[in-house]
Amino acid sequence: MLFNSLEFIFLYLPATLLGFFLLGRWRRDLAAAWLAVASLVFYAWWSPIYVGLLLASIACNYFLGLRIAHSISYKRVWLIVAVTANLLTLCYFKYANFFVANVDALFGFDWQIANVVLPLGISFFTF
Repeated sequence: MLFNSLEFIFLYLPATLLGFFLLGRWRRDLAAAWLAVASLVFYAWWSPIYVGLLLASIACNYFLGLRIAHSISYKRVWLIVAVTANLLTLCYFKYANFFVANVDALFGFDWQIANVVLPLGISFFTF
């Protein structure tokens, strides 16, 4: 779904805004949860397969953020682990095909990996 598509303008956006403002009158945390679910629905509209990757990234970053916040002496180590995990995920999806193709061309290897598809917005939600 594109931002200028009819289903976004006349269905998704009004439903999301209506749900947000109605829930926000009673409880702000429910309104925030509504927006989170609406964001996952919007992302899943493109490809539901990658919602799992997005949720895994969110969960991993939340866990590592808690470790950083509650650690007394290992804050820097947890930060390095968190940044490294995010960058490795990003590098895999963005550069795996490029790396394998160039190593094959340079050294004559015949490495085969499945065609890695770049998930929509991975740079955005990783950073």
